[in-house]
Amino acid sequence: MAPIEKWPYPKWVWSPVGGWWCEPPNAKRNLGITMVGLVVVLGVVCKFSSAHERRPNTPIRPIPSEMWCKHALVDRAAGGTPKVY
Repeated sequence: MAPIEKWPYPKWVWSPVGGWWCEPPNAKRNLGITMVGLVVVLGVVCKFSSAHERRPNTPIRPIPSEMWCKHALVDRAAGGTPKVY
């Protein structure tokens, strides 16, 4: 298969997504900056979540987030009646 040839198109047509062959400048750099920002924000949210996660009732089966939860051992030792759903 040969690459698609770019045919002449009307220049007066405006498109919010960039037209027929959109090649914005610095697209890869902008995507990289966005991805780094997304990873940083998600990391902060996950760290906050694991630091503040509490379980007032003992779970019936192991929960994966208990491996990195700060208060998992304290909550397990405190006991509590496991709820059966």
